[in-house]
Amino acid sequence: MYQLEGWFLLFILFWVVVLVGLFAIGGYFMFRKFLKKLPKDDGKSDMDWEEYYVNQTRHLWPDEQKALLEDLVSPVPELFRDVARHKIAGKIGEIALNEKADKITQELVIRGYILATPKRDHKFLRKRLAEKQISTAPYESLF
Repeated sequence: MYQLEGWFLLFILFWVVVLVGLFAIGGYFMFRKFLKKLPKDDGKSDMDWEEYYVNQTRHLWPDEQKALLEDLVSPVPELFRDVARHKIAGKIGEIALNEKADKITQELVIRGYILATPKRDHKFLRKRLAEKQISTAPYESLF
């Protein structure tokens, strides 16, 4: 029988650690997706509600607000950008339907972005709004 020693042993151990780490990361994200797909008390999952709000408000989106949303999700890595855009659009749609809005406005996009994203993303939002010369004062209670 051969015994592993030297650089080959270190190489094998390195790849074991890398593979276990990658499997753990992948499993974590798959489990999160699984939890989002579980139905709640009303029979619909979080992802079902997102899809519902996006579909119900699709006709309310003017091109300027689509461009604003696209600009706001631009720092998200390309791999996750579609998911982030869909989640934020779902929250904006929920707010629009609850308020019976006639169209999606800049104010709705900003409020929906704030409510749909974690606090660590709000620093970027403040910076981007300052670049566009949009006041954050009306939204301070949401931050």
